[in-house]
Amino acid sequence: MRFQLVFSLGLSLVCAFPGFSLASETLADQHACLNCHQVAKKSIGPSFKSIAAKYKGNADANQQLATKIVKGGSGVWGAVPMPPMAEVPPEELKQIVTWLLAQ
Repeated sequence: MRFQLVFSLGLSLVCAFPGFSLASETLADQHACLNCHQVAKKSIGPSFKSIAAKYKGNADANQQLATKIVKGGSGVWGAVPMPPMAEVPPEELKQIVTWLLAQ
């Protein structure tokens, strides 16, 4: 019971404060985002900071990135394709995108 309360409070903090990075970075790791992306520097894919900078000021950024994550794609950042990540639950996808754009 105590664990559920602590977990619930932690999840509430993540939802209330989009910049709260620990849980969202953990989600990104759980869904293999960190296999190809790093926060501050390019690896196989662009850094999260580069992605956030590219989409800064774009009112549709959240939806565009969520769609890109779910469907995958190629050609925007180079020749290496991003595989589709359709198994990411919608609420976790929202948290990851919000965290990513806060970089």
